[in-house]
Amino acid sequence: MADESGAPVSDPLPGGADPVAAMLRVLDLSSSEARTTEDIFTGASQVMPQGRVFGGQVLAQATVAAIRTLPPERVPHSMHGYFLRPGDSSRNITFSVDRIHDGRSFSTRRTQAFQNGMPIFSMIASFEDEDPGIEHAEPMPVGIPQPEDLPGLEQQLSGLHPTSRRIFAASPIELRHVTTPIYLEPSFPATSRQAVWARTRSRLPDDPTIHRAALAFLSDLTIQEPVLRAHGLAWATPGLKVASLDHAMWWHRYARVDEWLLYVQESPSARGGRGLSTGRIYDRDGSLVASVAQEIMVRVPADEDRPPVSAGGSS
Repeated sequence: MADESGAPVSDPLPGGADPVAAMLRVLDLSSSEARTTEDIFTGASQVMPQGRVFGGQVLAQATVAAIRTLPPERVPHSMHGYFLRPGDSSRNITFSVDRIHDGRSFSTRRTQAFQNGMPIFSMIASFEDEDPGIEHAEPMPVGIPQPEDLPGLEQQLSGLHPTSRRIFAASPIELRHVTTPIYLEPSFPATSRQAVWARTRSRLPDDPTIHRAALAFLSDLTIQEPVLRAHGLAWATPGLKVASLDHAMWWHRYARVDEWLLYVQESPSARGGRGLSTGRIYDRDGSLVASVAQEIMVRVPADEDRPPVSAGGSS
């Protein structure tokens, strides 16, 4: 299989496998019985078209690995991770969890992901016993179309090469952009904001750990796009290079990821080839489920013909 340039591309779902089932297999880490100073887990990788591990997969797996070292009543509330090296999606990943601290209400874990003996991702996460206390939340934006009123991504990308369409169909997450996707063409006028509805393509088990991990998986999807929208860029821009540098996430409230979630995103800044995006994830009832921040590296080839744009507007 090859992409539009003729380069070989791996089949993302050999044999027509169910993408959600494939994600669940990836999240089902195996553990080593021998424990010294760290807990060791191993996870498979999803096959990706260019051979690089999807960052959201590693986020989700690292979260699961850390959760495995804690009692069920202690749940994740925040994580901060750095993408250190590209991962090879044809190989398994080893996760080592360091039990940094266990207090009366909070626990801290450091998780490192390795391939070939080299770290590809490093995360520190905090966990808590959920207790009553003060509460407020930024409300969901008003006037956002419902997902049933928006075309599916496959419809919006009907002009895409069949191979590329299959790659999108192989994702376990269904996406519906409130504004036109920027996979093929940039958005005009330029804006540093967007909103996307997302959910898994089929039902997930009731296990809350699965939903919290799947939310981490989902959080790495489309978060880079406000940076590109602000500068009139599409993913298909010739020579464009984008790589995630770090990722932070805060779980505020529990939500099922097999039900529609609204991911509201914006980019407050870009400078020196780095762009920052932030996001808020809401459930259908308007509850703020999670907050996300990610910085990316962006390399844009010099193009004297590309018109200057300015960021502004809203999703």
